[in-house]
Amino acid sequence: MLSVHAVRHLRDFVLDITLSVRPGETLVLIGENGAGKSTVLNLISGILTPDEGEITLAGRTLFSSAERVAVPAENRKIGHLFQSYALFPHMTVAENVAFGLRCRKVPRPEIAFTVGNQLRAMNLADLADVNVSRLSGGQRQRVALARALVLEPELLLLDEPLAAVDMRAQAAMRGELRDRIRVAGIPCIVVTHNLRDAVELGDRLCLIDEGRVAAEGSPEEVLGMRENGFIASFAGPQAP
Repeated sequence: MLSVHAVRHLRDFVLDITLSVRPGETLVLIGENGAGKSTVLNLISGILTPDEGEITLAGRTLFSSAERVAVPAENRKIGHLFQSYALFPHMTVAENVAFGLRCRKVPRPEIAFTVGNQLRAMNLADLADVNVSRLSGGQRQRVALARALVLEPELLLLDEPLAAVDMRAQAAMRGELRDRIRVAGIPCIVVTHNLRDAVELGDRLCLIDEGRVAAEGSPEEVLGMRENGFIASFAGPQAP
């Protein structure tokens, strides 16, 4: 279980977010550009520090302003998939996936075994020795997800996970991503501007407006709030 209350003073507004995500559940954050969606992910992962609040994950306190706790990002057991995927272009697929394990000083035989299993699970075994700069957008997405999952995270944070994937491949990749999230069985938060991503990946949607939760519920509930200008635009015209 992930529980978040985070306050952060930004340039244009004060972000003040309270949310929770259950194990095996995917919460999708939607909203205008600059509303604070990616900032929420960065506060949870430890890239940014809240000015106040509390963040707990699986019974562990990751941040507490009251208790003066701030667990470093590398110790939070969180898989964070960035919009750019942030892969190392000079490394092979296997080297990218193994990077986090090497940083943790995992023994080489264990790294080889674990990475091999992860590459097979993500249908990347045939590309293990290929430099990531030669991969398609969909293949890079799978490498980035494999790199996050190989560390056995207790939470997944995905920022525009399909933005770099070719339109023709998005449907298949969306299904593959949904399956991998379900298999992981951990809380997941997805930021997206894509309606299909929101509907097909999200168990719940959360509309963020200038750092606040403006609406939350099932995809059907939130997308039915046509009185909201962003929702009306995001969901598109209603069927006659």
